[in-house]
Amino acid sequence: MSAPARLAIIGWPVSHSRSPLIHNYWLAAHDINARYEPYGIEPHAIEQTDNPKDDFRAALLNMADEGFIGANVTVPHKEAAFAAMDEVSATAQALGAVNTIRFQDGRLLGDNTDGDGFVAGLGMAPENTDWQNRPALVLGAGGAARAIIAALGRAHVPEIRLVNRTREKAENLKTALLQASDESPVRIADWDARGEMAQGCGLLVNTTSLGMVGQPPLAMKLGGLAARALVCDIVYAPLETPLLRAAASAGHYAVDGLGMLLHQAALSFEIWFGIKPAIDERLRALVLADLEEA
Repeated sequence: MSAPARLAIIGWPVSHSRSPLIHNYWLAAHDINARYEPYGIEPHAIEQTDNPKDDFRAALLNMADEGFIGANVTVPHKEAAFAAMDEVSATAQALGAVNTIRFQDGRLLGDNTDGDGFVAGLGMAPENTDWQNRPALVLGAGGAARAIIAALGRAHVPEIRLVNRTREKAENLKTALLQASDESPVRIADWDARGEMAQGCGLLVNTTSLGMVGQPPLAMKLGGLAARALVCDIVYAPLETPLLRAAASAGHYAVDGLGMLLHQAALSFEIWFGIKPAIDERLRALVLADLEEA
C-alpha cells in the first residue's frame, strides 16, 4: 500500500484541536488512505522575518512537499493563509480569511467554511423555529462574527443586528462587510442595548468569550426574543454555557458550539474528497468524551 496522504490542522497552539479526531473518524469510515494530524506553526517565527507573507507561504509549500494534500487553518493564521493563497473562493475573499486549503499541483487554493458550517448546524433545529424570516442578533465583532454574519446574509436573513462591547470594532466590521458586498443588512447598536436589540429576533448568536471557561457569564435578557428562537453559543468549552441553560429554560432552542465545529469540518472534508461525511451520534459522542477528558 502506498504511503497515506496527509492532512493537518495548522495553528498555534494546536495540540488541543479536536479536528484530528473528527477527520480521522471520517477517513476511516470512507476507507481513505490518509491521516490527519496537528501541525503547529509558531507565529513569531514568521512575524520576525523580513517577509512574513512569503515565509508563511513557504511553510505551506513545504507541507505540500511533505505529502500534505489539504489543511485546515485555525487561530492565529487564517488571515496569513489568505494572503499566501494562489486562488481563493468568493467566500474566503469576502472574509479575508482562509480556514481550508487544498494543495494542488504546486498551487495553494483557499476556502472558508466557518460561516456556512454555522448555518448548516442550524439546519438541525426544529422546523418551527422560523429563524430565517426574522431578525438575528450577533454579539461580538471578531473573525467568527464576520464569517457568521456573511453566511446569514447569504441565507437571506432580513436584518442582522450587531452588538459589541467596543462599538468602533462593530462599525469597522460593518464597513468591511460592505466593502465585500453591495449591500449589508447589518444594524449596529451599543452593548448596553443588547437586550432591546433582541426584540423579535429568531436567532441570537454569542461569538464573544463571555461564558467560556475562565470568563464571566454573558448577562443577557432573553424575554424579547421571538417564541422558540434559536440561541447559539459558538464555544464548546463548556458545551452548555449559562446562556444556553437560560435559553432552554425559557423555551428556546439552545445550539451549542459543537454543531459549528462538526459542520465546518464536514464542508472541508467535502472540498478535499468530494464526499459529504455523516455527522452521526457516534462521532458526536466521541468528541464529547474527548472534551470531558480535557
